[in-house]
Amino acid sequence: MEAQKFVWEGAIPLQIHLHESQVTALPPPPPALILAPRIGYLPLLAPLIKPYFSSTLPPGVDTIWFDYNGLPLKWYIPTGVLFDLLCPEPERPWNITVHFRGFPGNVLIPCEGEDCVKWSFINSLKEAAYIMNGNCKNVMNMSQSDQLELWNSIMNGNLEAYQRVSSKHKLSTVDDEYTSLCLPKAQQSLGETNLTAQVKTGKVPVRLYVLSIREDFDDLDEMPLVDSWRDLLHKSTI
Repeated sequence: MEAQKFVWEGAIPLQIHLHESQVTALPPPPPALILAPRIGYLPLLAPLIKPYFSSTLPPGVDTIWFDYNGLPLKWYIPTGVLFDLLCPEPERPWNITVHFRGFPGNVLIPCEGEDCVKWSFINSLKEAAYIMNGNCKNVMNMSQSDQLELWNSIMNGNLEAYQRVSSKHKLSTVDDEYTSLCLPKAQQSLGETNLTAQVKTGKVPVRLYVLSIREDFDDLDEMPLVDSWRDLLHKSTI
């Protein structure tokens, strides 16, 4: 539980630069400094970023996207995972570039706003449930109110709210532990010890990202930065 709490509270300092091609005023605006939750998603920062740069943007339709060293960042991957994948030597703050024009549709799936991020998260949850149980009925049967509470817990970094919904729908092994810890002792089975009430085994779905390297390196520090998503393979397993 303590480790999970640290993960939920983790954040990455971002220094967000507006791409030079979209600066229409001099002097150019200074970068925006934002503390982004590791479990969050970059498009969810738009309400903070767009007003900050709005006075220097060219006219036109806004479609926000980000890049790191020229690599468009996949918006449906959590910010903390992007940081860990792309920064072999973590830089703090993490310097990324924001764009409001020229969306790279050949590289990224379009993101129309928060709803797109929400449904991407729900679909990942279905995939995880299928890996664990052989079906995703527990996610498919969630009420709209439970889906909303679960999503808001991600948006707000509220671990307790997330555990409340996930334990109700048996979304992970951690939820079983949470339920037993929160239940009054009188409600636990009389034949069940405190240890067995708090520790239960189960399956944990994971998504593995593997970096494809075409040459040998004596030192990992010599590895080049990832410059193409083709170099990163991923697989969901248990």
